[in-house]
Amino acid sequence: MSKPPIPAPDARRMEFGAFLRSRRERLAPSDVGLPLGTRRRTPGLRREEVAMLANVGTTWYTWLEQGRAIQASIEVLTAVADVLLLDQAERRYLFTLADRPQLAWPSTGAEEVPAPVIRMLSDMVRQPAFVLGRRWDILAWNDAAVSVFGDFRRLEGDARNLVHMMFIDPEYRSLIADWDRLAPSSLAMFRADSARYSGDPDFARLISLLINESREFRAWWATHEVRNHASTIKRIQHPSSGELFFEYMSLDISACPGMRLIVCTPVSRITDVAA
Repeated sequence: MSKPPIPAPDARRMEFGAFLRSRRERLAPSDVGLPLGTRRRTPGLRREEVAMLANVGTTWYTWLEQGRAIQASIEVLTAVADVLLLDQAERRYLFTLADRPQLAWPSTGAEEVPAPVIRMLSDMVRQPAFVLGRRWDILAWNDAAVSVFGDFRRLEGDARNLVHMMFIDPEYRSLIADWDRLAPSSLAMFRADSARYSGDPDFARLISLLINESREFRAWWATHEVRNHASTIKRIQHPSSGELFFEYMSLDISACPGMRLIVCTPVSRITDVAA
């Protein structure tokens, strides 16, 4: 018998606390100007040190990491983020999980790609392109994408999901020449996107499946790394065309929050694009 889904507010608080803890444990006292002091039994800063530097009570900060139902002001969240040396993506992730500023709960219904986007995909002959939904499900694609990545129609359900393909699908994984570098980066972007949907059953099912079936996903998910979307160069090892290089760009589709167009522009080699 499957476990009942965790209510969304509880899931968000649990992830909020786990994320704070992971960021605290990665820091050394010297990173924040503190002496090393006595020998530490666990890695990272102590809770009382974070609380002191952020000018909040130790008990109150501990409650935050425990995922208790307490409200932190924007000022307090900013102070904690400063102490933990969070970058822009990590701050956005923290504030989203804390529901600061107040965010409208995102749609979780069926996703439909707008007709103009479908027509644009069809007209993109040289550039492989596809549309990702809020959960990174592949919703639409063009012929150029099929020629490079394979026919997405062969996949159904969770299998037609970019994260699932990255970690579980051996055919897709074999295409990504620099998989060890790109997979954790992609996962950090996916995690940042997932903050708005903490507690959503479809997300929870996908993440649980990947944790169970992929050793790499399980290890990297536990690090709580998050990143903003950014263009990057990917090297594809195509079975018939050999080594191919593409500049990946992610474009938001404003009419459909959470939906993005991924465009892969061919380049002759990595050095053709400035780092």
